[in-house]
Amino acid sequence: MKKFFMASLLGSAIALCSSAMAAGTDLKALEDAARKEGTVNSVGMPDAWANWKGTWEDLANKYGLKHSDTDMSSAQEIAKFDAEKDNASADIGDVGAAFGPIAVAKDVSQPYKPSTWDQVPDWAKDKDGHWALAYTGTIAFIINKDLVKEEERPKTWHDLEKGKYKVAIGDVGTAAQAANGVLAAAIAYKGDESNVAPGLQLFTKLAQQKRLSLANPTIQTLEKGEVEVGVVWDFNGLSYRDQIDPKRFEVLIPSDGSITSGYTTIINKYAKHPNAAKLAREYIFSDAGQINLAKGHARPIRAEHLKLPADVQAKLLPNAQYGAAQPIKNAEVWEATSKKLPQMWQEQVIIEME
Repeated sequence: MKKFFMASLLGSAIALCSSAMAAGTDLKALEDAARKEGTVNSVGMPDAWANWKGTWEDLANKYGLKHSDTDMSSAQEIAKFDAEKDNASADIGDVGAAFGPIAVAKDVSQPYKPSTWDQVPDWAKDKDGHWALAYTGTIAFIINKDLVKEEERPKTWHDLEKGKYKVAIGDVGTAAQAANGVLAAAIAYKGDESNVAPGLQLFTKLAQQKRLSLANPTIQTLEKGEVEVGVVWDFNGLSYRDQIDPKRFEVLIPSDGSITSGYTTIINKYAKHPNAAKLAREYIFSDAGQINLAKGHARPIRAEHLKLPADVQAKLLPNAQYGAAQPIKNAEVWEATSKKLPQMWQEQVIIEME
C-alpha cells in the first residue's frame, strides 16, 4: 500500500488545544473551527487510493479546506507522528487495522467519534474513538483470464493446490496485504490468528511445485502479464481490473474462507489542524464519504446502512461472495503472529524456492 516545523509557541499551542476542545461533538462548532484552520494535511491518503480524491475535493468545496498528502506506509505514518510531535506536519493518516492500536500504544493519536459511530461494528472500532475502520478489505484472487484457462480458474484456496498456473502473493515480510493473504489461506484450512501453519503449508506446497511467483501483484505487473493468479485485497483487485481491462481479469473472494480487515484514520495527537482532521473523519463516515470510498472500490464499513447508487454498487463484488469471509477476531494475537510471520515465511516457504 501507499508509498511515502521546533514546537509552537506555548500561547498558540494552548489556543489550539482550546479550539479543539471547544469544537467537541457540536458539528456546527466543529465545522466553524475547521474553516478557521483552513487546511488538512494527510499522510498515506493519496488521491488514487480508495478514491480519497473525491473526499478531498468535497472537503475543499464544502468547507474550504486546502489539502496536501504525502504517501507512505502505515508504520512510517506512526513513526512520523511520533518523531515530529509538536512540530507536526501531518494532521491525519490512514493505516491498516493492526496499526490503530499501535498508534494508541505509542500515544500519537487523539480520539474523535463521528456522529454515525453507532453504525460502526464493535470489532471495527476503538471504544474511546482513537480509531475506527472506515472501509474494509477482504483477501481475494485476481485472475488473468488470458493466461489461465476457464476450467482451471480457482474458486477456492484448495483449488490452488491442483492448478498449473503460478500464484503471486507479494512480500509477506513487508506488506500487510501479503501477510493477510497467508492468514486467509490458513482460515480456509481451519487455522486462525494464532495458527497460520496451514496457510504456510499451502504456499510451501506451491513453492515445491515451482508455482509460487515472487512477483508483487500490482497494477504494473498485472498489466505486463507477469501475474497469472494474484492474492490481493478485493478493492485493489477491482481497481486494477477496471484500470487495465475489465474483460481481462476476474476478481473473486475464495469461497472456502477469507479474512476481512480494513483501514482506519488516525488523527495526530499533535495535529496543527485538529478540527479539520476531525471534520475529515466526520465526513468520511457520512453517507457521502462512504459512497466516495465505494467509488474507489473500497467496501464501506457502514455498507449495511447505505443505499449505494447502482453504478457505485457495480464497482463492488456482490454481497453473496463474502459468506465465508470473517473479520480478524483477535487483533492482539494476530499482531504477535504477524511479527513472527516473515521469519516463518523465509524458513518454510522461500527456502523451497532455492
